[in-house]
Amino acid sequence: MSPAGGRRAALEVLDPGLLTLVQDRGRPGWAHVGVGRSGAADAGALRAANRRVGNDDDAAGLEVLLGGLRVRAVGDVLVSVGGAVVDLRVDGRPVGPDLLLRDGAELLLGRPERGLRTYVAVGGGVAVDPVLGSRASDRLGGLGPAPLAAGDLLPVGAPAGALSTDGTGTGGMATAGTGTPGARPHVRPDEGPVVLRVEPGPHAHWFDPRWPGVLCAPEGYGVLPESDRVAVRLDGPPLARARGFVGRELAPVGLVPGAVQVPPDGRPVVFGVDHPVTGGYPVVAVLHAGDVDVLAQVRPGDAVQLVLRLAL
Repeated sequence: MSPAGGRRAALEVLDPGLLTLVQDRGRPGWAHVGVGRSGAADAGALRAANRRVGNDDDAAGLEVLLGGLRVRAVGDVLVSVGGAVVDLRVDGRPVGPDLLLRDGAELLLGRPERGLRTYVAVGGGVAVDPVLGSRASDRLGGLGPAPLAAGDLLPVGAPAGALSTDGTGTGGMATAGTGTPGARPHVRPDEGPVVLRVEPGPHAHWFDPRWPGVLCAPEGYGVLPESDRVAVRLDGPPLARARGFVGRELAPVGLVPGAVQVPPDGRPVVFGVDHPVTGGYPVVAVLHAGDVDVLAQVRPGDAVQLVLRLAL
């Protein structure tokens, strides 16, 4: 179903919440000119939501920090919500995470029960103009769409499946107000510290040989408020340099998401998806690739337990 009068389907932003960004899988292949990949911090959550509305994995959606986003549908729009668990309401009524948002209906995301970032995928994807082949908002590089603001109108691409008049669409989505039982998005519900698996990094030899016992000590680390998409800063036992490396400088080297860098104060910094292309402090460890998404969902004040996972 097309919007009335031939209008293009869109989402009108009524309230962006604390911070809402347009994100996709990022812009790989530009590191040689100083441009990082960026993209969704919890790529798995966006990918899963995209698939539920019939999108390709590359489709752009919305990354919502700590909920609060309120949007109005212009035309009928397929929606799927994933990542951090939130209460969803359409025109004040509770709904499930997969729905067909009718023309003029308002969707509100509550505050997550756990986790930090919630993802909103729409059938056809958020069709803002790409920059260097991606619609991702890179907060460090200043590339891509600006954070959403009230009054923004986000165009929506053509969905892979037609919207029907009986309240269903691609994937059998339910009309807003009913939801899809059993499809509620989630973040790991484990009690206690968030476990992050690490492997030795390229500069592990810069540190006292006992560094694994410090980095992976049972007391773990706390997540500091000075954390964002660029890096998660940890508070806990500092790592000491090995003899011969105290006071030494490191020439800038390439970085990847999940790199655990150690500045002079010895307290680890774990880089996220908006990390700089290079860094000048030694990298003692690197997160297991599957745990970069987990890192995206830790909140300031959360306890983090690092676990050494030796490479085969």
